Amino acid sequence: MKPPVKTARAEAEQIDDLVGKLKRNFAVDAADIRIVKAPLRISPLGAHIDHQLGLVTGMTIDQAVLMAFAPHAKRRVEIESLNFEQAVAFDLDSVPAYQKGDWGNYIRGAVLALQQKHQLKRGLAGVVGGDMPIGGLSSSAAVTIAYLLALETVNQLSVLPEENISLVRFTENQYIGLNNGILDQSVILFSKPEHLTLIDPQSLKIENIPSGIKRDDFDVLVVYSGVTHVLVGTDYNNRVAECQEAAQLLLNYAGKAAKDNPRLRHIAPNLFAAEGHRLPFPLKKRATHYFGEMQRVSDGVLAWQDGKLLRFARLMNESGESSIKYYESGSPQLITLYEILRDTPGVYGTRFSGAGFRGSCIALIAPSARESIAQAIHRRYPTKHLHRVDSYSIHFCKP
Repeated sequence: MKPPVKTARAEAEQIDDLVGKLKRNFAVDAADIRIVKAPLRISPLGAHIDHQLGLVTGMTIDQAVLMAFAPHAKRRVEIESLNFEQAVAFDLDSVPAYQKGDWGNYIRGAVLALQQKHQLKRGLAGVVGGDMPIGGLSSSAAVTIAYLLALETVNQLSVLPEENISLVRFTENQYIGLNNGILDQSVILFSKPEHLTLIDPQSLKIENIPSGIKRDDFDVLVVYSGVTHVLVGTDYNNRVAECQEAAQLLLNYAGKAAKDNPRLRHIAPNLFAAEGHRLPFPLKKRATHYFGEMQRVSDGVLAWQDGKLLRFARLMNESGESSIKYYESGSPQLITLYEILRDTPGVYGTRFSGAGFRGSCIALIAPSARESIAQAIHRRYPTKHLHRVDSYSIHFCKP
């Protein structure tokens, strides 16, 4: 049995499918149809720390969420998907509440986010899709950006990328109920080819770091575990709360004034070194991961600037180990994939992607080792997770 290597269709073919379905199912003028593309992203270093205002890195890959859209004849939103059967429809003046597990939450949240400051006079008809698995590649941020850009286009709104970063965060924090940061949408909106995007959530500074490393020097491997990626209801929000509790206790130990919304970025590394032993054990582990990951980001940026791909990738392995040992994220499936990839020749570095509780593992690999890596995964993963043999998948991408 061959490994389940999935090859994404050409972008033009995907667009043809989207436009065809839009024309068939909606009464739109062909001249009004537009296409929006929101690339997916990986985050090599900076795992689980952006919500603590920690430094994070990212880069986009050559796969994306695509959407064909046109103005709706009424003040109404109607969205269909190539990936889900059920359509989403509602009036702009009556946006439904959050519905657990419903893929339509992101368009509803995007509408509410825009309506905070902007008047939406026109509705939206659209068809959205993508050929990559859902889980761990910022697909939620990408689709939200696609929705925002489409709504802004049909309503002739001029919205800066910085505002769209905040609108995505409103959608996910306030409407979805997920306490994440700004990593995903910042990388999607600001990344550049052959650069590493460095994001400081505290200052909101976004910097694209050049390197001697070129896109042909490595491939990006994405291995989807087969476990559906739904963050609300996992330990994601619990970990955020634990980090904030650790920050508050460290401030207390140092005799410093309490903060309304303490983050580990507010804690100096020397304070953690001096007082961290006093933290309850789970909180000490979360803080240990945070401060270690901050150092890995700093070291990784230097390695990237110096063109040291192997050094950069080894830091990814260390990030993965810390995510398991100290942050205690990962499902059994993700941990298995991480261990397989870490030990496979041709894999430079690997870690969980995204929130790290379900979804995918990512790796930077030697382009010449694609086939042998796929065989190694397929030889070992199904033996431990037989019930995932028909749902997991392997994807080779370019940065």
